[in-house]
Amino acid sequence: MIKKEFADLDSDYLKINPTWHIEDSPWKATQIIRMIEEKKLKPTTVVEIGCGAGEILNQLHDRLEDSTVQYSGYEIAPDAYNFSLQRQKERLHFFHEDLLQKDEHFDLLLMIDVFEHVEDYFGFIKAAAKKADYKIYHIPLDISAYAAIINNYKYIRTPGGHIHYYTKYTALATLTETGQEVLGWFYTKSSTELYRNKVNLFGRFINLIRRILFRINPDFCVRLMGGYSLLVLTK
Repeated sequence: MIKKEFADLDSDYLKINPTWHIEDSPWKATQIIRMIEEKKLKPTTVVEIGCGAGEILNQLHDRLEDSTVQYSGYEIAPDAYNFSLQRQKERLHFFHEDLLQKDEHFDLLLMIDVFEHVEDYFGFIKAAAKKADYKIYHIPLDISAYAAIINNYKYIRTPGGHIHYYTKYTALATLTETGQEVLGWFYTKSSTELYRNKVNLFGRFINLIRRILFRINPDFCVRLMGGYSLLVLTK
């Protein structure tokens, strides 16, 4: 069963994030589509657990070529579920339910920026992984030298925020230790792409350093400067 600690913070989270990150969804969908195309996945059923406002699934519905794919989104936070209902259509349905309590199985499961919020994340991932043949995870890599220096964790750990922090190594280890086989992964450039227009002059300078270092040595850049996430495909 999904822990209720995140749902209990529903209203507080909405105050801090009044759009429920809808504006980030096209960029996140682009990363998912890249993985689907690179790995030549042909799902006929796609489910997202912790789908929030539902805009990621809506983007996939509109942008993926196969017009027969059925999309389902599950969300336990009432405010987010209310957002998602605005996007419901013939092949796209949303449920204010706990997917882990249902006898359902899908070709592809999406878990996008979710399990870092969940107290028992090992149990949660193990249970969710059984719901689909393939899984795509998007995992923020919050641990970096730069984050430690500026004490960025006091901002990450806001109501409804991240209660677990990852590096590339610990993120991939978490997935393999929960019984999954990693089929592919790549870094996503959240700071230099998704949030590039939301930073001040100093932030632009830091992003310039990130872009330069990432071209030279991506792993070193991510460990030193942070600002990246990991998209992972498993089975």
